[in-house]
Amino acid sequence: MLIREATPRDWPAIWPFFHEIVAAGDTYTYPLDLGEEQGRDLWLLPPPNRTVVAVDDAGTVLGTAKMNNNQMGNGAHVASASYMVAPAHSGQGVGRALCQYSLDWARAAGFRRIQFNAVVETNVHAVRLYESLGFEVLGTLPEGFHHPTEGYVGLHIMHRAL
Repeated sequence: MLIREATPRDWPAIWPFFHEIVAAGDTYTYPLDLGEEQGRDLWLLPPPNRTVVAVDDAGTVLGTAKMNNNQMGNGAHVASASYMVAPAHSGQGVGRALCQYSLDWARAAGFRRIQFNAVVETNVHAVRLYESLGFEVLGTLPEGFHHPTEGYVGLHIMHRAL
């Protein structure tokens, strides 16, 4: 697996699984009817932020990550990131590789911490992955997310030092 900078030419490969994940409504706070252009604008970030793709030897996009500062101004020393793995490639280490890549990127870019603002508590695979990489749950906003099948569930704020 290779992780490289995403380009606009990657978007047609990202969009189908991005759309599927967003429309499912169980992991992201994006609008369920998010259009392709809006999705591209949210995901493909300009420098100094970064968007990457994980690809296999044939060039197939397996997953993607976006990395950015969590806040502006006096909070700009804290990074954030988001990840999406194509469902056909889940469970193959793509998410772990993307998360580790984002930690390395944030450290090299001079960030002091990384924070995830809205990790849905029922997304147990993501929570377990982040905890295995040293993240801690700082707190949980009760009923902060309206899950399509579980009802109102909590949103974790997770962080770790870099």
